[in-house]
Amino acid sequence: MLILIFALTLGQGVSKVEIQKSPAAAASEPIAITSIRRVYVDKFAGGASADHLREMVISSLQNSRLFIVTEDQDSAEATLKGSAEDEAFKEIHHMSDNSHVQFGGTRSASSYTGGRYSSRETNTASSHTNVGENESSKIEERRHEASAAVRLVLKNGDVIWSTTQESLGAKFRGASADVADKITRQLTIDWQKARRGLGE
Repeated sequence: MLILIFALTLGQGVSKVEIQKSPAAAASEPIAITSIRRVYVDKFAGGASADHLREMVISSLQNSRLFIVTEDQDSAEATLKGSAEDEAFKEIHHMSDNSHVQFGGTRSASSYTGGRYSSRETNTASSHTNVGENESSKIEERRHEASAAVRLVLKNGDVIWSTTQESLGAKFRGASADVADKITRQLTIDWQKARRGLGE
């Protein structure tokens, strides 16, 4: 809502119109992610494994220097909330290799007698040979999987950013650390996009 303020100076015959935004209108405007300075990382849903991933996210955000990560929720302008899973499990692979080779022979004979031609073909069953092999194996592989769905929430409850990340681990870090870094990397990318959009 806009408020029009009229000012009239009778002595000089000058009138002036000022347009100001009402407090309600200003409050309704969306807050840009680039205006956030202090962030509190709330406890993630998902149990003890989620607590471990939360610590990884806090460390990753702190290293990014994108925000000031605070333990005081009241002083934070936004809160990172979400749920996470961190699970270690075994994958069992069964493999089998079957091979079968069959050899067989056929014998034929022909003759020409008294102006007549005859031909005979005989299967030599005794010359058939079967060779078969059957090999099977079981491989157990230990796997580690982590995933998280997080969102950045303002004090008024508005969600200004969210992402979902998952990982089976990276070359030089585990699945939990990889998910935490992916969250921070995506947040940094979106923060930079928002900044370019504002022309900063």
